[in-house]
Amino acid sequence: MVLVFAEQREGQLKKVAFEALLVGYRVAREKSEELCAVVAGRNVGPLAHELARFGVDKVLTIDDPALEHYTPDGYGGVLEKLCREQRPSVVVLSATALGKDLGATLAARLETQLIQDVTTVEFEDGALVATRPVYAGKALSRVKAPAATPLIIAMRPRAGDMQQATDKKGAVVAAAVAPGDLRAQVAEVVKAVLETVELTEADIVVSGGRGMKGPENFVLLEELAKVLSAAVGASRAAVDANWRDHQFQVGQTGKVVAPTVYIACGISGAIQHLVGMINSKCIVAINKDPEANILKVADYGLVGDLFKIVPLLTEEFKKLKAT
Repeated sequence: MVLVFAEQREGQLKKVAFEALLVGYRVAREKSEELCAVVAGRNVGPLAHELARFGVDKVLTIDDPALEHYTPDGYGGVLEKLCREQRPSVVVLSATALGKDLGATLAARLETQLIQDVTTVEFEDGALVATRPVYAGKALSRVKAPAATPLIIAMRPRAGDMQQATDKKGAVVAAAVAPGDLRAQVAEVVKAVLETVELTEADIVVSGGRGMKGPENFVLLEELAKVLSAAVGASRAAVDANWRDHQFQVGQTGKVVAPTVYIACGISGAIQHLVGMINSKCIVAINKDPEANILKVADYGLVGDLFKIVPLLTEEFKKLKAT
């Protein structure tokens, strides 16, 4: 069996769940094994029926009020029990903040191997080979899967396509596992009100760096992002200056994004930032310095004052949307 953990939040499946499903589908087909998805949380029945349309043989649900909010011992505990019962050969999840934590927890509990931040999975002579970036993205490492069972693979978000719905509909089965006594419980969730798309899920990302000159100027990027239905990101320099919260940081010590379009405004292009966005399909850089490193990797470079260029772009996109 190949088991795919389908990540959800507040009753909504994340895009990364379908990316992980596609990888699981390919692995299961190559190994001629059953493909199962598992979704955990509270009142996840509707999500299971949605997953059943995406080429799985079976969807396992772990439904318990104690799992309404993610905790490592809660989710790690129920998935450990499930893996010991179902004995999957491979477990696939997403290398999101939640997935990285869960994957490490599950690997430790099962005393098995974890390959983190994988971008592609291939088979050579029947052996699974995973590719992952190393040395801050300067090189790629090809890892031949060890013999440990189950092998846990954490896929980098937006590294590949998403699984599409099929005519096949898998069975939905309630897994007979429940969390034990939890050492940590979520007492309160404090949310920030965002008017833009979540950073790692966005098709377009508009990011600002030190060239924004201050937190008050990020409103220019927010206006552009609103027109484009985009997310707003930031470089580490902007975050360290307390211009933006850390949740918006793109880079080695922030979030890795791979949108269709990435617009970098006033960002010099340090390697730590490039690691987080270099896999974007199209990179647009706006910088007054013609020697800025970001322009060397950009598909389109605009050399000039971002405080003049960004408002012009916003107005032009508004006109295009109005036509």
